[in-house]
Amino acid sequence: MDLATFERVLLPQSGESFLTEAGLETDFIFNHGIDIPHFCTAVLLDDPANRSRLKQYYREFVALAQQYKCGVVLETPTWRMNRDWAERLGYNAADRRRLNIAAVHLLQDLRQETNLTSGRFIVSGNLGPRADGYKVAQVMTIDESAEYHREQVETLRDAGADCICAMTITTAEEATGIAKTAQSAEMPAVISFTVETDGSLPSGMKLNEAIAYVDQEAPDAVSYFGINCAHPTHFDSQLDTQDSWTARIGTIRANASTMSHAELDNSTVLDAGDPQDFGDRYLQLRNRLPELRVFGGCCGTDIAHIVSICERCLK
Repeated sequence: MDLATFERVLLPQSGESFLTEAGLETDFIFNHGIDIPHFCTAVLLDDPANRSRLKQYYREFVALAQQYKCGVVLETPTWRMNRDWAERLGYNAADRRRLNIAAVHLLQDLRQETNLTSGRFIVSGNLGPRADGYKVAQVMTIDESAEYHREQVETLRDAGADCICAMTITTAEEATGIAKTAQSAEMPAVISFTVETDGSLPSGMKLNEAIAYVDQEAPDAVSYFGINCAHPTHFDSQLDTQDSWTARIGTIRANASTMSHAELDNSTVLDAGDPQDFGDRYLQLRNRLPELRVFGGCCGTDIAHIVSICERCLK
């Protein structure tokens, strides 16, 4: 899908709502007892039984989208299939390419199975930060980020992903590098930041400043922005504004838990929060964010949380 088509179909201004999935990794680990080393879900693609489980997981969200007559954006399970994380698991460059491609094909197969058109079913090539999604342990320059993420962006493009979505990004510089690489690869890009309990990025930069930075350094490279892996109460205060930057937010994938990143890192049990309250908070977000169109969840959420969003926001 080229940039013009993607923007016509999915940009928030199109007015249509889309569903995306919930917290795949935490759902599989805590609710289904499936081991996911380093949260790298792509490793499941090599096992036929787990590959089938992945497809069934995604299939539930497609069915929900069809029930509520909205589109669906599904992320490939490749958030940690970049070079650094893959090497920790013993995967070489050929393995990385094979698994990134297999992840795209999994969702393409599901799209064909459901008979949905590409405009109603977006296959999003997902990537995460080079390092930790909660801590800023390594700050790359824009150029370093662009070069580092080029391999995965181009592989996802070559496999046939409709767009690139970078999630749980902690610095504006890394986000900008990803945006520039996607732009050079002629791929639509979505950038989703994570924030701490005060609503600022782990780098300390405020959310509005990070969005402005990326838009300035990589003009027209990002179709829209998102927030993920934080509870709505963590970033709610950042949205108490009528400034135009809030119109750049097109997707929210919040955590179920109100715990901080540090608390979640040290938790051995799943905090699923309150799905009903979760849906209520999304309705508040929808009323405050004029271009919010893509609704999903992150850590601790499952299908029940997305059903709650649908009941409150998509009827």
